[in-house]
Amino acid sequence: MGLQRADLADRILGGWLGRVAGNMLGKPVERGDHWTRDRIDRYLRRTDALPLTDYLPEPPPDADADEFELRPEWRQCVRGRIHGSCRDDDVDYTILGLHLLRTHGFGFTTEQVGEAWLLHLPFLQTFTAERAAYRNLANGLRPPLTATHDNPYQDWIGALIRADIFGWTSPGDPRRAASLARRDAVLSHTGNGVYGAMWAAALIAAAFTAKTPREAIEAALEHIPASCRLARAVRHTAALHATGTSWSDTLTELAAQTGGLGWIHTVPNAAVITAGLLYGAGDFTATIGLTVRGGLDTDSNGATAGSVAGVLCGASAIPPQWTDPLEDRVRSAVFGFDGVRISELAEHTVRLAADSAGPVRSSPTAPTSW
Repeated sequence: MGLQRADLADRILGGWLGRVAGNMLGKPVERGDHWTRDRIDRYLRRTDALPLTDYLPEPPPDADADEFELRPEWRQCVRGRIHGSCRDDDVDYTILGLHLLRTHGFGFTTEQVGEAWLLHLPFLQTFTAERAAYRNLANGLRPPLTATHDNPYQDWIGALIRADIFGWTSPGDPRRAASLARRDAVLSHTGNGVYGAMWAAALIAAAFTAKTPREAIEAALEHIPASCRLARAVRHTAALHATGTSWSDTLTELAAQTGGLGWIHTVPNAAVITAGLLYGAGDFTATIGLTVRGGLDTDSNGATAGSVAGVLCGASAIPPQWTDPLEDRVRSAVFGFDGVRISELAEHTVRLAADSAGPVRSSPTAPTSW
């Protein structure tokens, strides 16, 4: 993989911190049908927070409650109030994916992914495609029927948010990362829902050796079908950026083409992530700030963009206003992992990534203690 262990450890910790920080940044405004790009920027202007260089400020006392209604958890994730991360499925699945790899190794099966959900994840902390797949598992269905039976969310973003761990443990090997992510994704998704997970995992894996975000994005595109709608949206975003189109005009054009898919669909969200990475130009703060300002599934998009940016720059280069409030702790609904240290999660990930530099392990490997 061409990385010294210290550099690998710094980049993986950067990925974990970036994911958690980006998720926390976007969480207060996670409701794309209400928190449009325009409304988010109006809120930021109203609170004197443009440019966005820190967590969202809390609403002023005289703010219109209907106009600027934040998610109920906002008091745990606005600047000045954060003491460790609050619980979110965007981080739960990353923790569960790490546990899956430590338990079963890189030869895990899709059935073992489902078993991990049933054993470690509360049903009411799953949503959309994941909840449909969970219900199907509980009713005795097996993959791929778990993804297709009575599941109208097969193209939504859920599988994409589960992909980071496969990128972090395949540093510099996007092909392998995409393969691992696909094996996870088909439990609950089909089509662009699966391609989104493959793309995100490949993107993160490529970020370990890429010199720029564009280089990582281009490498990731090689591992999904070139004709799929997701690939076309990502390429279009990159083309607009290359011609000098402004970030705002790029998102306006993309919304006109993909807005009918809804705010939780994989394709428009992948375009917002791509724009945040390209226009953020490798700067961690600019990347997650632009991504969250792009709207749609803000916490998921902020998490993925933060993961990529964190790998690109490493934990040591992430500004402290993002990392200090996290206090090296995450809340989690995954049984047995609530309050786990981010640094500990990163250490276990580094061990798996170092293992992956050799042959892919196919036999189950029992985890050591946490």
